Amino acid sequence: MSRKNPHSSQQKSLEHANASTSTATHEASGEMASEHRRGLLPEKYFRWRSGEITRLEAFCDVVFGFALTLLVVSLEVPHNYSQLMEAMRGFVPFAVCFAQLIMIWRAHYIFSRRYGLEDGYTVFLNVVLLFVVLFYVYPLKFVFTLLFLQIIGAVPPGSLNEWQASVVMRIYAVGFAAVFILFLLMYAHAYKLRRELELTLVEALETRNAAQENLLLALVATVAFLVAYREPAWSGWTYALIGPVLTVHGMIFGKKVRTLAENA
Repeated sequence: MSRKNPHSSQQKSLEHANASTSTATHEASGEMASEHRRGLLPEKYFRWRSGEITRLEAFCDVVFGFALTLLVVSLEVPHNYSQLMEAMRGFVPFAVCFAQLIMIWRAHYIFSRRYGLEDGYTVFLNVVLLFVVLFYVYPLKFVFTLLFLQIIGAVPPGSLNEWQASVVMRIYAVGFAAVFILFLLMYAHAYKLRRELELTLVEALETRNAAQENLLLALVATVAFLVAYREPAWSGWTYALIGPVLTVHGMIFGKKVRTLAENA
């Protein structure tokens, strides 16, 4: 006649209690299961509400990948030394353009993970963003290629006159501003839905801060657009304001976020 082991029963009960406590803790803290996967590091003061990768996110990733493909220096393998050197001259402009597209992709990734929105308005803004990114790939590459050639003194004579340079810099400024205005509209929409999304006070403040950052980026592009009318050569240097402006904004409003989080 078999007897039950009391220690085994107690151990099972203890494991069940621990599992229930762990589940209750996660539910009480409002954390999502996707945030506890190995290698996924969520933000400190923001709970990511998006779960699995959606079809919209997957489609956006494909389009960003295609945009990066369009930036490739050349589709042909160089056949001689001069062709190789010409291809190598395109490496630096390619790297700068690559970094800009990655910056836009990361901003889109953070927004998608934070809110997980897929309503009609958000989908519309995403589609317009992808259209702008694809449309401005070649102007982006053209501007930075010309700038790099100017720095190394290899600009072909008569390549651009002052009026043409003004037009090119204004086109670039419009594209730059359009991207971050779209992000501004996305964050404004998320802030409007803060109750439906159950954003905490800290998360709502972070959402406002992100909207302000995108507004500042769009304003810098607006200044560059206006400068391009009179001094096209100085229009590109206007974007150097982005670093100081965002640094000051981050110092001021980042401190407010930390203070609010500590008090909460």
